[in-house]
Amino acid sequence: MARECLLAADVGGTKATLGLGEAGRARTVLAQRVYPCRDHAGLDSIVTDFLGRPEVVAHGPRIVAACFSVAGPVAGNSSTLTNLGWKVEGAALEREFALPAVRLINDFTAAAQGIAQLNEGELETLQAGEPVERGTRLVIGAGTGLGVGVLTWEGSGYVAHPSEAGHADFAPVDELQDRLLGNLRHTFGRVSYERVVSGPGLMRIFSFLQEAGAGMPSRQLLDASKTRQDAAELIAEFGAARIDPLAVRALDLFVAAYGAFAGNMALATLARGGVYISGGIAPKIAAKLREGSFMRAFVHKDRFSDLLATIPVRVVMNPHVGLFGALLEAQRLSG
Repeated sequence: MARECLLAADVGGTKATLGLGEAGRARTVLAQRVYPCRDHAGLDSIVTDFLGRPEVVAHGPRIVAACFSVAGPVAGNSSTLTNLGWKVEGAALEREFALPAVRLINDFTAAAQGIAQLNEGELETLQAGEPVERGTRLVIGAGTGLGVGVLTWEGSGYVAHPSEAGHADFAPVDELQDRLLGNLRHTFGRVSYERVVSGPGLMRIFSFLQEAGAGMPSRQLLDASKTRQDAAELIAEFGAARIDPLAVRALDLFVAAYGAFAGNMALATLARGGVYISGGIAPKIAAKLREGSFMRAFVHKDRFSDLLATIPVRVVMNPHVGLFGALLEAQRLSG
C-alpha cells in the first residue's frame, strides 16, 4: 500500500528548494528540485512547476500536509519575505493547490528543527566545548540574509523558536569595522548585522576595502566575474583559496564579523547545548572557518571569554537541513 506524502519547501532570498517526502520516514525524499527565485514572480509559480513534474504528479493525491519555510517573520500563517518582498499565505496555498493543510514557518525555525535529522558526517566541529545535555541550542546562518533560530528543551524534546536577531544593530569590534560601519551608514542609515554578515554583505565589504585603498581586484577575479552571476560566491571562493589579495582581506573581515555575531548570540541565549553554523555560505568556506579567526572572534568577549570557550560550535555541511525541518513540521501537521 502506497504511503502518504508530505510537501515541503525551504524558500530563501536566492533559491527555493522543494521536496516531496514520505510520511513517517525521516529524510526519505521522493522528489526534490531547486529553483532560482529570480526566475519567478512568486512562490505559487514555483509550487505549480514542482507539482506538475512527472516524478511528483503520481504522488499528488497522497499529499496529506505541506510546510513552507520562508525567509521572513511569520504571523497568522502568512509572511512577507524580507529580501524578496513576496507575500505568502498558507490559506491561499491550500486553496490554490487543493492541499489538505499548509503551515508556514520561519526558515531558521525549520533549520533548527532539521538539526536533529543530521548525522555526524554532516557536521564539522570548530570547537568541541563542553556540551550540556538538553542545553539551549542556537542555529545561525548567513546566505542572502542572516538567520537565527533557537532550540530549547521542553518536556521530551527540543522545541524550535523563530528569531530575527540577524537584523540587530551591527557592533564593530575594531577600527577597521568602525570605518566599515561609517561607510555603510551613508547607504543605509541604520546598519544591521545582516548588512555585513551575508552574501550581499561580503560584496559590500569588498567594495568598502577597495574604496578605502586596500587594493584592486586581480585580473583573474575580473575575468571570472564575466561568467559568474554570484559575485559573493566568487569573492568567497577567491578569498578562501587566497587567489585574490583583496578577496582575502574581504573574507577575513567577513569571517571576523560573523564570529563576533555568533558569539553575541551564544551569550544572549547561553547556548550550552551548542551553536550550529548553517546557511548557504558556511559549508563553502568551512576550511576558512577552521583556520581560527572565526573562533577567536566568537570567544573574544572580555570577562565571558572562558564561558564562550565551553560552548560547542559546529558547521552544518548539509545544505538541505531547512528542508528536513520543514518535512518534520509537515509530518506534525498531518497528525
